[in-house]
Amino acid sequence: MSEPNTSPDDPVRLTQFSRGSGCGCKLAPDLLDRILRSDRLHHPDPRLLVGPATKDDAAIYALDGDQALISTVDFFTPVVDDARLFGRIAAANALSDVYAMGGSPLFAIAVLGWPTDKLPAELAADVIEGGRDACHEAGIALAGGHSIDATEPFFGLSVTGSVLRAHVKRNDTARPGDVLLLTKPLGSGVLATALKRGQLDDAGRTVLGAQLAALNRAGSTLGRIDAVHAMTDVTGFGLLGHLWEMCAGSGCAAELDWDAVPILEGARALVAQGVYADGGMRNWRSLHAHVAGAGSMERMILASDPQTNGGLLIAVDPHQQVAVQRMIKDTGAMATCIGTISAGPPAIRIR
Repeated sequence: MSEPNTSPDDPVRLTQFSRGSGCGCKLAPDLLDRILRSDRLHHPDPRLLVGPATKDDAAIYALDGDQALISTVDFFTPVVDDARLFGRIAAANALSDVYAMGGSPLFAIAVLGWPTDKLPAELAADVIEGGRDACHEAGIALAGGHSIDATEPFFGLSVTGSVLRAHVKRNDTARPGDVLLLTKPLGSGVLATALKRGQLDDAGRTVLGAQLAALNRAGSTLGRIDAVHAMTDVTGFGLLGHLWEMCAGSGCAAELDWDAVPILEGARALVAQGVYADGGMRNWRSLHAHVAGAGSMERMILASDPQTNGGLLIAVDPHQQVAVQRMIKDTGAMATCIGTISAGPPAIRIR
């Protein structure tokens, strides 16, 4: 086996060692449905409060009448070239699943795949150190892990969290009249694609890295607020995909105010140049039958853009909207109202 190239004059670009990047490497929603479809009934367990039926962010298992465990796993291929930043982003993305359920992480286990014939072990060590960075910020330990020799690099975490049963937030409990809040702008998949193609400038790299590495810690506090009726995070299926899961599970419709949806700086210009993630088009083809009003390429692409460690999507009682937005902003995150939930058959309308 030849030694990997570690010359400082030829720096390694991690994004060149994988087909996809970040959550853009996830399977399309319709393909995933085909893979997971089964005629076998799941073994009934009354303590499994949230399982695969609702396509939620994590599993919830009751310990007793008050306490529950949260369990999730998430990993993906490099979304940035810097190894330590990649590890931090992948870890933050996995932690987000716990926050999206209204809980707090307890500890994490690492999942690493590394092409040892192509990339040096020192880079893998940097990736894991980035994972430790995110776990340290979340106040938990990276307690162990598992690794394999793989054809493409990937990294992520299996995270165990805790939540009071009364504070569990699901993605299928939105109510007609709720307002929709989003805590991060869209467009990270577009910027990540530009980075992979060598078309993202230094300012864009800074914007992308800051967004992808930011923890969704506000979710732990939102879990304690009764006015928050439903919550999920926006990741690989894009805003439309995760909003559709909320609508379908809740038996409601949604209306998006496109002018209110925050978009990362530079993303619109890149879309106009034809720069976007292949995963975004896969998402759109899977979801377009449920969506009205996406009359432009910009709307189609950005609304379907696969987000890595994207923002929390929150359905909130309109009477408590201002208070919830203030609380989110106090955590250092944004909280933009982007639409409403209404009665009716599940569907999404963009205006």
